[in-house]
Amino acid sequence: MADELDALLARVDDEALRRDLAAQITKLRQKRQFGLVFEEHLPERVALPQHGIRRGTKVVRRDGMEDEQRVVLRVRSGHAMLAGPDGEETVPVEDLVAVAEFGEPIYPGLKRLGSIERGGDKPAHVVIKGENYHALEALQFTHAGKVDCIYIDPPYNTGARDWKYNNDYVDGDDAYRHSKWLAFMQRRLLLAKKLLNPEDSVLIVTIDEKERSKLELLLEQTFRSAEIQMATAVTNHAGSTRPGRLSRVEENIFFAFFGDAVTARWITSMLEEAKEDATTGTLWFSAIRTGPGSALREARPNLFYPVHLDGETGDLLSVGEPLEPDEPIDEYQPPAGATVLWPLATSGREQTWRFSSSKMREFLAAGTARLGQWNPETKSRPITYMRPGTLRKIEEGTFVVTGRDQYGGLEVALADGAANTSTPATVWNLRSHFARDYGTKLNRRFIPGRDFPYPKSLYAVEDTLRVAVGSKPNAIVLDFFVGSGTTAHAVARLNRQDGGTRRSIVVTNNEVSEEEARRLAAAGHRTGDAAWERLGIFEYITRPRIQAAITGITPEGEPVNGDYKFTDEFPMAEGFEENVEFVELEYLDAEAVELDKAFEAIAPLLWIRAGSVGPVLTESHDSAGRRKPYVMSEHYAVLFNSDRWRTFVEKLPESLTHVFVVTDSASEFANVAAELPDGVDVVRLYENYLSTFAINTGAGS
Repeated sequence: MADELDALLARVDDEALRRDLAAQITKLRQKRQFGLVFEEHLPERVALPQHGIRRGTKVVRRDGMEDEQRVVLRVRSGHAMLAGPDGEETVPVEDLVAVAEFGEPIYPGLKRLGSIERGGDKPAHVVIKGENYHALEALQFTHAGKVDCIYIDPPYNTGARDWKYNNDYVDGDDAYRHSKWLAFMQRRLLLAKKLLNPEDSVLIVTIDEKERSKLELLLEQTFRSAEIQMATAVTNHAGSTRPGRLSRVEENIFFAFFGDAVTARWITSMLEEAKEDATTGTLWFSAIRTGPGSALREARPNLFYPVHLDGETGDLLSVGEPLEPDEPIDEYQPPAGATVLWPLATSGREQTWRFSSSKMREFLAAGTARLGQWNPETKSRPITYMRPGTLRKIEEGTFVVTGRDQYGGLEVALADGAANTSTPATVWNLRSHFARDYGTKLNRRFIPGRDFPYPKSLYAVEDTLRVAVGSKPNAIVLDFFVGSGTTAHAVARLNRQDGGTRRSIVVTNNEVSEEEARRLAAAGHRTGDAAWERLGIFEYITRPRIQAAITGITPEGEPVNGDYKFTDEFPMAEGFEENVEFVELEYLDAEAVELDKAFEAIAPLLWIRAGSVGPVLTESHDSAGRRKPYVMSEHYAVLFNSDRWRTFVEKLPESLTHVFVVTDSASEFANVAAELPDGVDVVRLYENYLSTFAINTGAGS
């Protein structure tokens, strides 16, 4: 805390005393310590823009977050009287923002910003706009001990003023920039530690040479039970040169393995390119063509036809003929007792099958197309098929058919001696990891005209995550330095390759670059203005990139141009069958919480804890303003009035996994919990929510 001590010394008027104190402090600093030693700088102050400015509020000027805070004495006619070390001052309320220092409790909520629904009943990815330290604290409620993989690409602390500490940019001239970076990282890693599943999980951190050695020591000190390895990955074949020094072509990836976690084997060790036909890879793909243009019914009406299933068992009855181009599906009459599968997008848009009705009959009979799991509630089964390349490899003898699976599809294995999978090595040298071609250039396909500095190669992140969760199709992956959104994009690709339902939770703030901030300020804008916020990283880069990746449509409304390469090659315009929820971390006003106006803000936290599946239950009051006794979906429920527990329990669906009981009484909570089915996660919420969700108290560090 050298900077704080120096500031205190400067306030000592007695010169002799100040000199003696400085000498003693210098001696203390020179004492030898072992392990990683760094200054424990005060944590970052947080702005609370949603808080009202009233008497007693701690504030700073909106454009001076690093300034000393003041206390509001009174508010009149849109102006606040402030008390401070230099006396009283009157300032327009619009120029002020409430703040909380470290240790002062604040109450998080999540404001819903929009959704993408293309994944049916799959769990949704969550993209959080907000300060990552407080997002990590909020996630302690939803995911403590449940995260399978944390992947982060933190600021590299190059001295280029590309990250902030206490709301001020850190540059190469800052004598404490290394210790500030370590303090910044340590607080977040301590919170991350509580989120990881101690029995089986992996933490991944990428870095370059500026902080590599310090990061390794920090990881070893913070995660003493983990086994830590470092991989060196070539990411820049052209090299980054410095006068008189070696050309740097690599970055480093630290893996911390917890509990029983092991690396997933892959078609290459990452040290060299995969040999052709190294594995069977992904065999089954959706038989529905998705996306715009030629994938739509009106473009190829001969590929729009019904598949008839038994309405009770889901068994295949027949494959129908194409409908007339102007024939609506709701007027179609299927055979008696049949339900119909149509080639529809998750939004309901009419797409096409990938092949004709005659080919559909042929492929289903041959086992090169198959009907998946029957869902009796939706009366549907997915249809998947083997691509021509797979069929060609069967004909050539590279793949051998070993039988049929439970759905009638061919089971295929590599022929003896065809290939072997490998354990990833500690040196990676794949052209797919080249950041310029598959990071910067690829990013421009999704958000044309919008540049983001140094994005990772999509395929590098995909391969890195594959090491940790390649064998975990239902994994939860967290990234709290998500940048342009590559992690969420990579998780969607992994899901497509093996039919997984992995879900990502990613976090980024909405800061603009230092250069952009100067330009906006010169034009008369400031933080919070629409023009300013529109150019922040979340609004300008992260959200539109993820949206374009999932939907296959750019922000300008055009299909994304180009094809994915390497492991899974298909048009980028097809997008992914995934759901995404965009939310903003907000700080609740304690007064609003006391007045029972906070449920809508904490509702997304309950939904996330319940698995991010289905609708978010946000309505706690009826149209007349009366609080409802309870709300429920197929997956979770909230009981507001414990007197109504009998009716509540009777109505709970069998698919329900989580119940939240709002009560201040421990005995009432215990009585309700005792009546719930085994296996349901029962959580108590205090009636004003404050005790449940308070953060920033210092407990996380």
